[in-house]
Amino acid sequence: MRIVDASFMQSAQSISDSPGPDVAEIAFLGRSNVGKSSLLNTLTNRKGLAKSSSTPGKTQLINYFNIKFKTDEENGMPPDLFARFVDLPGFGYAKVSKTLKAEWNRNLTNYLEQRPNLQMFIHLIDARHPELAIDKNVDEFLEKIKRGDQLIVHAFTKTDKLKQNDLAKLRREYPEGIFISNLKKRGISDLQNKITGYLFGN
Repeated sequence: MRIVDASFMQSAQSISDSPGPDVAEIAFLGRSNVGKSSLLNTLTNRKGLAKSSSTPGKTQLINYFNIKFKTDEENGMPPDLFARFVDLPGFGYAKVSKTLKAEWNRNLTNYLEQRPNLQMFIHLIDARHPELAIDKNVDEFLEKIKRGDQLIVHAFTKTDKLKQNDLAKLRREYPEGIFISNLKKRGISDLQNKITGYLFGN
C-alpha cells in the first residue's frame, strides 16, 4: 500500500472551523524546526505540499491534507483508501506575543484532546536531542489523553547528522521508534507502513 495522491485541504484555527470528522486523521507534531514540513513533503512525494521555512514557528494554523492510498484489489479491500494528514503548529515557538502563544496552545490542546477521528500521533523528535524536557512533557501529555483506539509513534528526524554508533544507541533505547533522514530518504517507507498498518491493517 502506498500514497498515490496528496493535496492541501484547508487551514483552521481550531476544531470549530476544521473539516468534519469523517475521515481518520494522523497528527504530526513536534518542536519548531524539527523538520515536520520537510517530512510531510517527502512522505507524500509532493515537494512544497507543506510549507517549510528557516523561521521556526511559521506553522501557526492546523493544516489539513487529503491523502489517497492505493492498495491491491485482490486482497478484499477497496482499491483506494483515504485519510488526512494534519500538520500542527510546532511547540517551542519563535518570538510571538504571550497572548498569541496562549491561543495557539489552547487550540492545539483542544484538537489533540477532543478530535474524535484522530487515530495517530506522530511525535517528531530531533535525533540529535532525544532527551529534551519539552519532548518528554509532550509524551507525558499524549499518554495521558490517548484513547484506546489511538497510537503514539516516535519518529526521530535528522538521523543523517548522527554518527553510526550514536544512531545504534538511539535504536537500542527506542526499539519501537522510526528513524528518518529526509536527505537520504531513510525511514520514510517505515513510517508509511506504520501508518497504513494501523489504519487499514495492512
